Amino acid sequence: MGRAFEFRKARKFKRWDKMSKAFTRIGKEIVMAVKESGPNPDTNSRLRTAIQNAKGVNMPKDRIEAAIKRASSKEEKDYEEVVYEGYAPHGIAVVVECATDNLNRTVANVRMHFSKGGGSLGKTGSLDFMFERKGIFKISAEGVDLEELELELIDFGADDIYEHEGEIIIETPFTEFGNMQKGLEEKGLNVISAEVQRIPTTRTELTEEQEEEVLSMIERFEEDDDIQAVYHNMA
Repeated sequence: MGRAFEFRKARKFKRWDKMSKAFTRIGKEIVMAVKESGPNPDTNSRLRTAIQNAKGVNMPKDRIEAAIKRASSKEEKDYEEVVYEGYAPHGIAVVVECATDNLNRTVANVRMHFSKGGGSLGKTGSLDFMFERKGIFKISAEGVDLEELELELIDFGADDIYEHEGEIIIETPFTEFGNMQKGLEEKGLNVISAEVQRIPTTRTELTEEQEEEVLSMIERFEEDDDIQAVYHNMA
């Protein structure tokens, strides 16, 4: 069938794999939210956020409902949230957020990923000063006046608002995450995703070849089902 067909097939499989990983990550978030504050999204803001994010990646409704039902069962395993820090090649700082039902397995895998990628696992808290935790909200830009929205959301803690690829990105301090979520809900805006992310305070420039080394290690982390998110300070 030719090289073009094989290329398209490879891209399709990669897209499916990425979608599957997103479903796994959000499924865990739903389980943790339900176990923390119950299965009712009306009274559980963390679950409400997880459901929003699930819809944002086109997670089927029946799969969302199944995750909530499963989490409500006493037999469903608990996940522990843990953060690891270290360095990739060329001094790039890396923070790895995990949700695991087996801490020994996870720390062994994280150490292995760092080692195989030419990096090293560091001490917890050693890289806190290099990242700032922020709330990142994405809403549809369709029919929205950016300047007007910015004025409306300042009181809810908006730090920065800008448009990117048909979406409006809203950044808030970590402490204002809940306040902004409430504000967007009150205004009935279509929230595509809402996450707390670690934003690097400074970034390091690398050569193209060096970037490939770091990205190879990052991909290894992202393929691990215990890992929810990976952050780095590579430019």
